[in-house]
Amino acid sequence: MENFTDTEIKYRSYALHNFRKIPQLEHIPEQLKKDIEVVGNVLPFKANNYVVEELIDWNNIPNDPIFTLTFPRKEMLIPEHYERMKKVLESGASKMEIKEEANKIRAELNPHPAGQLEHNVPMIEGQKLTGMQHKYDETVLFFPSQGQTCHAYCTFCFRWPQFVGMDEWKFAMKETELLIKYLQEHNEVTDLLFTGGDPMIMKNKIFSTYIDAILEADIPNLQTIRIGTKALAYWPYKFLTDDDANFTLHTFRQIVKKGINLTIMAHFNHPAEMKTDAVKEAIKKIRETGAQIRTQSPLMKHINDSAETWAEMWREQVNQNCIPYYMFLARDTGAQHFFKIPLVEAWEIFRNAYQNVSGICRTVRGPSMSADAGKVQVLGVTELADEKIISLRFLQGRDSDWVGKPFFAKYDEEACWLDELQPAFGEEQFFFEET
Repeated sequence: MENFTDTEIKYRSYALHNFRKIPQLEHIPEQLKKDIEVVGNVLPFKANNYVVEELIDWNNIPNDPIFTLTFPRKEMLIPEHYERMKKVLESGASKMEIKEEANKIRAELNPHPAGQLEHNVPMIEGQKLTGMQHKYDETVLFFPSQGQTCHAYCTFCFRWPQFVGMDEWKFAMKETELLIKYLQEHNEVTDLLFTGGDPMIMKNKIFSTYIDAILEADIPNLQTIRIGTKALAYWPYKFLTDDDANFTLHTFRQIVKKGINLTIMAHFNHPAEMKTDAVKEAIKKIRETGAQIRTQSPLMKHINDSAETWAEMWREQVNQNCIPYYMFLARDTGAQHFFKIPLVEAWEIFRNAYQNVSGICRTVRGPSMSADAGKVQVLGVTELADEKIISLRFLQGRDSDWVGKPFFAKYDEEACWLDELQPAFGEEQFFFEET
């Protein structure tokens, strides 16, 4: 394995305005580049030299899963939206006109699914905490304002509105004072999840100010700090050779030393992201701080839609001492039409992968939908009372009484999301639906 101690790795970022400077794009068809420009004016695009040079197989374009994961493709917009944006770009429209048309299209893509704006934003002293979400009793999500971007953007990302400059769709909070006060007043909260964007885009001198304030507050009910991040997959040098890498690891140690469980919620979408020397070494460095690493990903067509891919990914994660945690389903937003997989097929992929790994890999839960009512797991297909049904249960619920409660839907091999299902056994509605 490469020795990173004395290595300097410089970060280079690519966005829509300079993506044609990527050397590897020189030999791909011009039409593919034009498609990137059209779609990239609606859905956000950002990549970096690590993704481009170490993860993408440029001999397998456009079908390489990491290329699909990071580079916009024509099919990620429905034909009507693609043609609308293409027409505007070809008309010689101004930047403002292009942005106005893009925003009209974005508004039709369900930018905030699962009631994120309507239901999840907490209040304190009559003030909305727009940089937080509190959907489940035990867990608060915190969106530090300096962490509202990523090292590279995933084309499936359900938080894509964070990156397109539409402030009314953006979660962010600069100060920790109200966060700390909220945690102190809500002793049901045990877990604080730093999310974004990606909190690990921040320099440690900024990130540590949040952490230091939280640790100094000595909040008795706070048991776990989670950090949701794609940095291990997209920029592992954050923990290896960046000028503040050791400081970041020191901050992790301080959390653990305080007696708080630190869990890195690492997003790995394909086995290729687990196999570079850099990511293997970064995982070791993080685990040496006392943090644990749990892994999660949505199941997506064109990227990881096979049981073999998932079984390989779970095995690799366990071999590197990570804990497989969640298989999600592509949320009903953005380019979901391109990535979505029917619930029945998703369950079959999960089941087949689950059957082909050892028990140590079976910590993973799924396939799961993060819907308005909560996290709903598809348990499988069976027959009861002479009716073929889909069995489901809540892993998390907007009402905690729903958690663990099974319920049943009519068999539907086309349904891709909870709101597309109908109750089984002649029921008019599911138990969690309002009358």
